Amino acid sequence: MDRAAKRELVSTLNGVFSTTSVVVVAHYAGLTVADMQKLRTQMKQAGATVKVAKNRLAKIALEGTDVASIAGLLKGPTLIAYSSDPVAAPKVAVEFAKGNEKLVILGGAMGATALNADGVKALASLPSLDELRAKLVGLIQAPATKVAQVVNAPAAKLARVFGAYAKTGEAA
Repeated sequence: MDRAAKRELVSTLNGVFSTTSVVVVAHYAGLTVADMQKLRTQMKQAGATVKVAKNRLAKIALEGTDVASIAGLLKGPTLIAYSSDPVAAPKVAVEFAKGNEKLVILGGAMGATALNADGVKALASLPSLDELRAKLVGLIQAPATKVAQVVNAPAAKLARVFGAYAKTGEAA
């Protein structure tokens, strides 16, 4: 890799580290190419990205960003997963690590907050942004349906009372 390509990679990574909300660092030693492709596909479907970069270049790119706390994790064969959704990258990484013991999550960062491996796992257990939006819409719609039921209830009760009186009148 020549100097221009290295400079380009460092500037690209710096832009990524400056704009993403969460970064996960993991060791990938022993993963096959097929496993890496599967991980990349799963990350892409979730709206996240996986990069393998030289640790030295990644550390240079980390300088001056909020996620600079992960520089200590960049030792050995590491990959970096990131996403704008704070839950997407950790969720996919943790799920993939459960099925493949060769992917070892080292830690990460969410904004300026450094996370250890347990912190990444805790973040992965949270619902995603889309799930939270769906719950919020459900909560907003629920009161409207309750109001409609309460408004319709007295009329339904009156109809039942009149129906009962009509049946007693027919029986007599």
